[in-house]
Amino acid sequence: MNTAMQVDDLIQQMISENQNKSYIAWNTALACIGWAYVFGAWGEYCTPANRRKRYSASHPTIKTKCKNFDGNGTCVGCKWYPQDTYTRIFDCRGFTDWVLRQVGIDLVGEGATSQWNTESNWEAKGTIDTLPKDKVVCLFVRKGTKMEHTGFGYNGETCECSSGVQYFSTMNSKWTHWALPNGLDGDIPVNSKPTLKRGSKGEYVRIAQTELFEKGYDLGKCGIDGDFGKATEKAVKAFQKDNGLTADGVIGDATWAALDAPTTLYTVTIPHLSKVSADELVSKYMGAVATEERG
Repeated sequence: MNTAMQVDDLIQQMISENQNKSYIAWNTALACIGWAYVFGAWGEYCTPANRRKRYSASHPTIKTKCKNFDGNGTCVGCKWYPQDTYTRIFDCRGFTDWVLRQVGIDLVGEGATSQWNTESNWEAKGTIDTLPKDKVVCLFVRKGTKMEHTGFGYNGETCECSSGVQYFSTMNSKWTHWALPNGLDGDIPVNSKPTLKRGSKGEYVRIAQTELFEKGYDLGKCGIDGDFGKATEKAVKAFQKDNGLTADGVIGDATWAALDAPTTLYTVTIPHLSKVSADELVSKYMGAVATEERG
């Protein structure tokens, strides 16, 4: 997980490289993966004072997940306070607003509904069946007359702040509408993900590791850590071999396309297993879960 300072440095680097606003916005969103959800937050540092300011009885998750409310009174040991510096906190519309402000776009509206209803915010918008995949857009979930949630979408992928900032390689069916922010210039080529190999580091490595893990490949003891090491290379080669690709351990366009393809999942029920046998079986398969049924 990146710190706020690391993300700030990344933004400045992309600006110095004259990257377009769509590229900067999407990669800024991805760089925030793992940061915390706090209702009412718009990108403040994740500090005791800022969390206390946003705490209310109606949104108690701040209290249940924050060390400052368990009597500790310090950020030490908290996963959102890495390497002695801060991350940032958001709710869903605070996340999209903060990311867009990094490229000079300031959405009008305090919530997802008011942002959607302010026509001056958008160059174009529509229902999800008309979604342009080659554009970075804001996504919305409509319930009745209100927009209950918002996030980013690009090329069938999404990045949103719900249970923290999360990335998904395939778009969930919950999204109902999209909107292209005014001023978000420049397209991102569909195959714009970087080539990764052993020694690569960063959020795209983390994304590739996540997709490998979800498809059942072993990443070793380090797991999803954003560092392309020996175990990740071994997993990539196994994935490539299973998918008829050159097993060179390098993630290029063809391997990205295979990783991004939807995964077909199967559920297997084995009756009359003891708990010990079930636990032993589950331990052999990455991501497997045993569910107890009483009859």
